[in-house]
Amino acid sequence: MQSAPNLVLVGPMGAGKSSIGRRLAARFGVAFVDLDHEIELRTGARIATIFECEGEAGFRARERATLIEILAGSGQVIATGGGAVLDPDNRAVLRSRGFVVHMHADVDAQLARLARDRTRPLLAGEDRAGVLQRLAIERAPLYADAAHLRFDTGPHACIEAAAQLGHLVAAHWRPPAGSVETPYSDDAADVASTHAS
Repeated sequence: MQSAPNLVLVGPMGAGKSSIGRRLAARFGVAFVDLDHEIELRTGARIATIFECEGEAGFRARERATLIEILAGSGQVIATGGGAVLDPDNRAVLRSRGFVVHMHADVDAQLARLARDRTRPLLAGEDRAGVLQRLAIERAPLYADAAHLRFDTGPHACIEAAAQLGHLVAAHWRPPAGSVETPYSDDAADVASTHAS
């Protein structure tokens, strides 16, 4: 059993970090934070706009600063962007300030979940499968380096995945004092989702 200030979800786009993260936050009685959403709130611009104006390097700098600030807090489930693990300093602070779960999804599962999503700058081209495959090869070792636990979300629907991952996390992670684990219910997850938006 590991005590850590936060529960952090890393993994590729389409792995379910945000949707499952909201349900985990409801279960463990902690706040939910979506890192990309926080960056958008702080800049007043969509992620795609930041990429367009500042390039990926500019976005990664903003991501790093926001991540460090959020991780300084405690009692949070934090859903990171797929590329947050690219920076070795990010990986170090993730492990030091959180119990990190690598939420894995294969390319087929990602394509299915992202079929209607046209907001992601890295998927703006035609060969979405090729991009996702390349990112998977590049980033898999980095997710493994950052994570304390790996969970494959591919075969599961969101509600089922959240329930299964919740059981696994409860066996390995002790939330900060004052957090209250509650039996999983979809109603609780909906409440958490409402507060997080």
